[in-house]
Amino acid sequence: MKEVLRSNDVVLISFAEALLRDAGIDSTVVDQHMSVLEGSIGILPRRLMVHADYHDRAQRVLAEAGLESSA
Repeated sequence: MKEVLRSNDVVLISFAEALLRDAGIDSTVVDQHMSVLEGSIGILPRRLMVHADYHDRAQRVLAEAGLESSA
């Protein structure tokens, strides 16, 4: 798995997930339950991950939508 996006914005992560899903790319959000450890203040970002084989394609999909890739 490779990271394609990192953000504290849950709406942005959901939007990126939808874009990738529409493009036929499976993705996984990691670190979404870290808020339990941080006290729900939102300082720890969530990461959107895709299979390494789809990383370049996923980055293109996000870039075409105007989303900055973290990787």
